[in-house]
Amino acid sequence: MLSSVRNVFRIPDLRGKILFTLLMIALYRIGAYIPAPGIDLDAVAELKRQADQGAGVLGFLKLFSGGALTQFAIFALGIMPYITASIIMQVLTVVIPKLEEWQQMGAVGQRKITQWTRYFAVAIALLQSTGLAFLFHNGGGGLLGGGNSLGIDVLPNFTPFRVILVVFTLTAGTALLMWLSELISQRGIGNGMSLMIFASVVSIFPAAGAQLNAEKGSALLIFLLLLAVVLLVAIVFVEQGQRRIPVQFAKRVVGRRMYGGQSTYIPLKVNQSGVIPIIFASSVLYLPILFTNVLPAEGYGRSIQGWVNDYLVQPDSVVYVVVYGLLIIGFAYFYTAIAFDPAQQAENIRKQGGFIPGIRPGPQTERYLAKILSRITLPGALFIAFIALLPSILLATADVENFPFAGTSLLIAVGVALETMKQIDSQLMMRNYEGFLK
Repeated sequence: MLSSVRNVFRIPDLRGKILFTLLMIALYRIGAYIPAPGIDLDAVAELKRQADQGAGVLGFLKLFSGGALTQFAIFALGIMPYITASIIMQVLTVVIPKLEEWQQMGAVGQRKITQWTRYFAVAIALLQSTGLAFLFHNGGGGLLGGGNSLGIDVLPNFTPFRVILVVFTLTAGTALLMWLSELISQRGIGNGMSLMIFASVVSIFPAAGAQLNAEKGSALLIFLLLLAVVLLVAIVFVEQGQRRIPVQFAKRVVGRRMYGGQSTYIPLKVNQSGVIPIIFASSVLYLPILFTNVLPAEGYGRSIQGWVNDYLVQPDSVVYVVVYGLLIIGFAYFYTAIAFDPAQQAENIRKQGGFIPGIRPGPQTERYLAKILSRITLPGALFIAFIALLPSILLATADVENFPFAGTSLLIAVGVALETMKQIDSQLMMRNYEGFLK
């Protein structure tokens, strides 16, 4: 391991890429602590205290912003608007013929899709920042859980000019993060967007661990750390797991040369969708919470708000666990069907003169791939549902409200770390150096 680390910094261009990536991440973390103009810092401190207790939706949003949201910093929205725009554009590619045409155009079409994704991300950031400004002026709404408001007013001077200033500041922060993430992808190492999320997730580990130790004691902390190690091994095992479909290419003669005849395989990952089903499920689950903020405070509105706060906000609720788990499993199948098209894959194999041994090319190959994909998606979906629901299970059984080393945070951290290590390994192998992964 130490020799591999030395090899990384021995190569000038690889060393420069890593240092550039670390510099961009450092700039991101600095911006996560610079507050937006015109906010009440005392109210922000109370907001942070509520989020540290894992209250409601705010605890989930804090994860993807690396604590910037609870600081109401210039990077409060994080990179999430860009991620949301990317996922929506990927879904729309299947629906809108023009986007599908761009996707098939190669690099030129991909640049067009990327440009429209940026525009879409800025629009989403404008909507989200406006919503946050109104929510936190009204006491946080249902984001804090336990009721419609906890009396926290982050924007006491609620004038049109101040709201516009805050909205533009948060939107500009998201645009700057998009630029930094693209710089990392172009000039650094790894995927910039993924590394931004990785930095956000990992940054909350030390403070959350110290808080857990202060509240529950070192014995429980050590037990949960050992559980996190077991989960880490399991996540690596599942993330690396794949079903390899063998493909044989027939020999063909072109002129005086013979082509083809080789064998390869199609790698189908067990967890084909990654952490995206958790993001989708969380967004859908918390839509009713945002909806209750526009209902009247009396009558049926109060009854609906009470039911939502009792069952869809509380992580230890049976309704929350069941609904959240089913949404994750459903979105895992949904996103896998979008990311991997058996019909298109079967057509590509047929056009290249290949076939799966024992399976006829064409419709039979398509049905075979769809059947295999459906079978391996179920254990992957069940696994990520268990990982996402583990904090809720611990809250219900061991009264642990804030367990940072499990659930979505660990799944994201391990997934991004594995992909980044693979890229570093490929750079080392190109220069005849031994890599980290063997």
